[in-house]
Amino acid sequence: MERWKAFLSDLQQALPGFTIGNVVTTADASLRCVAYPVTGTHLPPSNQVVVGCVSIVAPVYIIYGVEYERIGGARRHPRIDFEPLPPGMRFPADIMARKIEATFGVSALPREIAETPVPLFVEWKEPPHTTLFHALFTSEPGNLP
Repeated sequence: MERWKAFLSDLQQALPGFTIGNVVTTADASLRCVAYPVTGTHLPPSNQVVVGCVSIVAPVYIIYGVEYERIGGARRHPRIDFEPLPPGMRFPADIMARKIEATFGVSALPREIAETPVPLFVEWKEPPHTTLFHALFTSEPGNLP
């Protein structure tokens, strides 16, 4: 975990207009981080976040975006965006991807492969609704702090 914590610190320095969060849980098959735009900057509104996942079961990673609706100040109804990400998410996603590759020596998992159905139960997902993404990273990509 020290290497992951050092990565998060490096990522924070590389993305000064963002708050970097650690989203590691015991239920996921990955280490996840999230980049939230700092409120009041020229960057996208805080209802758009970028998530980086490094699998702990295979030498791969994936970057995705999550867009939320704001309802009563709370984030609701997450919508997951894979490649290509919306324009406002591309800059932090590119930085995050380069840092993940340099730090962990892993390769990006293409969206087409990530969406491959797998006959596995992953947390609350079950076939035929589980994909390689769920098995290698998380069954709840929109569940973020």
